[in-house]
Amino acid sequence: MTVDDRGELVAAVEAELGVEVRAAGPVTGGDINDAWRFETTAHGALFVKTRSDAPHGFYAAEAAGLEWLGEADALTVPDVVGVGDGEVRFLALSWVDSALPAVDHDEVLGRGLARLHLAGADSFGLRGGGFAGSLQLPNTPCDTWSEFYATCRLEPLVALCADAGVLPASTVARVEAVIGRLDALVGPFERPARLHGDLWAGNVMTGAGGHPVLVDPAAYGGHREVDLAMMRLFGGFSPAVFDAYDEAWPLAADARRRVPLWQLAPLLVHARLFSGGYGASVDAAARACL
Repeated sequence: MTVDDRGELVAAVEAELGVEVRAAGPVTGGDINDAWRFETTAHGALFVKTRSDAPHGFYAAEAAGLEWLGEADALTVPDVVGVGDGEVRFLALSWVDSALPAVDHDEVLGRGLARLHLAGADSFGLRGGGFAGSLQLPNTPCDTWSEFYATCRLEPLVALCADAGVLPASTVARVEAVIGRLDALVGPFERPARLHGDLWAGNVMTGAGGHPVLVDPAAYGGHREVDLAMMRLFGGFSPAVFDAYDEAWPLAADARRRVPLWQLAPLLVHARLFSGGYGASVDAAARACL
């Protein structure tokens, strides 16, 4: 972001929030957004994320997801302070001061995640659009999990990968075979859980008191095993987290068998966004499902 762009962002934040920005400096963000710390009147320190090519509704979807997760009163999430969806698009959140993890951090995370999932959802999906990274995906509410996972995750994602040429035809066919067998693969009935939707270790901060804070959700109503499978995909979570979760709300006996099935969607997202070796990982996950 250039100095001129920063001035435009400051002006947009001041206009939307009705505050004065006293200082603005860049901070470490992710792969998708530019991130800033703004010192403001009225709201104090804010975390502001922006990107020049953010599509309409991009930050509104994240804001709605944070507020929906926060309603469960299960784990801490940042407060949404404002959303800009004009020429300069941004999301302004309450600043989270980082701290060292408390001795019970992992147990709090595991139990809290179980409570979050137990808060439930009205359906599989969520009203309004959704995003996985920078990819726009449907969140159309569905009556069954297999329908949602097929039509709102695997089908659009494998199509995006095929169109971009990042998967060989054999892998596309293998994912399509998984989709064709979903009714038999998804396991016993689970009512819709309130999912974070992108729960890798980088999206769990340690805030005040050394306890977890969830950030950057891609929230929707889904199968609770999805969040747990995502946590296992890239690591970073101790066994204590999963043990605490299982004590609070035990998983089905065969849940570990379905981990590759739920990891298939985020692997497709990474294959489309980053290519590299993710195509082989998609193929391996699809093979493990069949």
